[in-house]
Amino acid sequence: MLRESPRRLKASSVAAKLHSVSIRLLREARKDDPRLGVTSARLSALSVLVFGGPATLGRLAALEQVSQPTMTRIAAALVRGGYARRSADPNDRRYALLEATAKGRRLLEDGRRNRESRLAAVLAHLGPDELATCDAAADVLAYALRRDD
Repeated sequence: MLRESPRRLKASSVAAKLHSVSIRLLREARKDDPRLGVTSARLSALSVLVFGGPATLGRLAALEQVSQPTMTRIAAALVRGGYARRSADPNDRRYALLEATAKGRRLLEDGRRNRESRLAAVLAHLGPDELATCDAAADVLAYALRRDD
């Protein structure tokens, strides 16, 4: 594979490659998600609750980039399925807080294991040097994302 010299690389061309590859990786990783029995929108919202802790519906809608009515429907489905519970916000009882249940955490952990297994299968085709390069790239990207927080 031909590679450009580091001096000629531009952030925009690397961004275009990363965009394409990340979409393809995500599609591959999510292939088994339908077996979980929960829509991708619900899994995404549940992920925010599991890894970010309880959130108001407004905060969750903002993080998931959906409207408040859409998040209300997603939240209702998560509560009906036993994956989340709704309670009054202790700081302002006018607002509802949504938090993941143990069942919701287990579902998300199962999904994550499935996705990581699919990605590991893709990476298993790489040689040791290529795998080390991917590992280093993941560290660099994680660092870059932390800087933007």
